[in-house]
Amino acid sequence: MASTRLGRLLWVVAVLLAAGVLATTIASDVHARARDRQEHTDLVRAQRTLSATDFDLRATTYTEDGANNHRNGLEAFILSTLGNLGITDKSLAGTNAEVDLLGVGIGTLQTCLGGVQSSYQQIGGNNPDQAAQDISAVSGACLAAAGGTTDGLVYPFDFPDPDVILAGNTYFAYATNSVAGNIQIIESNDLTHWTAVGNALPSLPAWAAPDATWAPGVAHIGQAYIMYYAADVAGPHGGEECISDASATQPQGPFIDKSKGPLECQPSLSGSIDPCPFIDADGSIYLVWKSQKGPTTIWSEQLDAAGTAFAAHATPTPLLKADAAWQQGVIEGPDLVTSGGRYYLFYSANRWDTSDYAVGVATCAGPTGPCSNLSTIPLLSSGPGMDGPGGESVFAGASGTYWIAFHAWIPGAVGYPHSRDLFIRPISLSGPVPVVGPTG
Repeated sequence: MASTRLGRLLWVVAVLLAAGVLATTIASDVHARARDRQEHTDLVRAQRTLSATDFDLRATTYTEDGANNHRNGLEAFILSTLGNLGITDKSLAGTNAEVDLLGVGIGTLQTCLGGVQSSYQQIGGNNPDQAAQDISAVSGACLAAAGGTTDGLVYPFDFPDPDVILAGNTYFAYATNSVAGNIQIIESNDLTHWTAVGNALPSLPAWAAPDATWAPGVAHIGQAYIMYYAADVAGPHGGEECISDASATQPQGPFIDKSKGPLECQPSLSGSIDPCPFIDADGSIYLVWKSQKGPTTIWSEQLDAAGTAFAAHATPTPLLKADAAWQQGVIEGPDLVTSGGRYYLFYSANRWDTSDYAVGVATCAGPTGPCSNLSTIPLLSSGPGMDGPGGESVFAGASGTYWIAFHAWIPGAVGYPHSRDLFIRPISLSGPVPVVGPTG
């Protein structure tokens, strides 16, 4: 009986983590990934508008009834789930000793769920700043309840398309828009414990539509930090997906975008997304991105010395097309890295909202190619503790060791409306083919 009750407890915690954390990330990036646009646009824009109200006054308002219905619906879900499993506050307390035997204290579970509940209540009250603080405060407790870092999980909340940089002794991670605003930002001193900083991009240029920003990439260029990100063009004839850039004097922002129009769009190829900056050993700067029209293609083009415009006489160069069977016609999320004289182009492939999504790698002669795919099978794919990894970011740590950050679904909770959590694992670039290592 005790083991059955404990099993139910742990199951409901997993369910509530997925459902509760989702409530703090109403601003899902389904639209940002630009799949099934016509089917989901109206729904996604409504959800994003709800969580973005405090960040962009130009966003169309949603009714209070919608917010109340969402909050009430989630509360009903939590109560009905607890009731169906026969779990109450008293029964939770009664299983304290049993849970402790497994190394998960009931206090840890209650702390996590309490922070999640407080966070979604703050969203319902149109206070996303406090929501981000509440969820950040219980990150450690939720991470412990979710199983710690056994599989590389370091931030058990929605954090899609991560990009990680090291500035001084601090790591900064940026991600697709969510509860924290247009671009999420979190920080860490050890790659394990992360704290929410807030909204890295408080406002958008007039040409960009609200609530549709995603896949940031940040580089330190000269005296500035430049963020490249994808956004939708606003207006009745807008909707095209383009790339823009914003600058800041410090890695935590705020990043300011003063552009009058996008940096790159490729309208003949149905748009450009997933920008990744790359600085070569000689200091030359490049932007790598993905075009939408199939077969999807990854491109590269040299930027000027400031990183805010393309270099004179530079032209886009295709690096890689989707041609492996496991990619299913889709490659995206590029990340170009150099180490030991080698150039590696990491990418995500297949459908982003399935467990078939995975990470591959190609080797390149230089930042403008040519590139050759090394992954006849994925470099990183679904496994214990995670499904559909992607949105990878490879970076060097303080000691020179390389790491790969990526998002992944929790098994059993794949696809919209579930969230994608942040994972980080070591990766070796010393051999002819990169190798992703285990954690711990």
